[in-house]
Amino acid sequence: MTLAPDTPPPPGDSAPIFGTHLFDGCAAAKGYALNAMCFSFNEAANREAFLADEDAYCQRYGLSAEQLAAVRARNVLAMIEAGGNIYYLAKLAGIFGLNVQDVGAQQTGMSVDEFKAMLLAQGRKAGED
Repeated sequence: MTLAPDTPPPPGDSAPIFGTHLFDGCAAAKGYALNAMCFSFNEAANREAFLADEDAYCQRYGLSAEQLAAVRARNVLAMIEAGGNIYYLAKLAGIFGLNVQDVGAQQTGMSVDEFKAMLLAQGRKAGED
């Protein structure tokens, strides 16, 4: 069975995983402005311009209201829901002072401390095998 690029696959046997979003053609189109802005942060001058006036910088790239709200809230999960690609968003998360554990906590719905404890517990469990 072949599906059109914007057609979601039929439901499978497993439940969706909280914080996980399929990045497909529709998501890429939806997130184009946000991802283009994040790509611009490869240049230090652009990171400085963003920090100097976030709203003006976001307006320059034409972010949607949903994307702008997510950026203002520093909510990476909401940025992903708004079409953001995690590889581009990593640069923006760094500007916000967020690390991989902060983002992982957002994606799992845990606090950062809960997320770190879960990682440590999984590491200990893996070491027992």
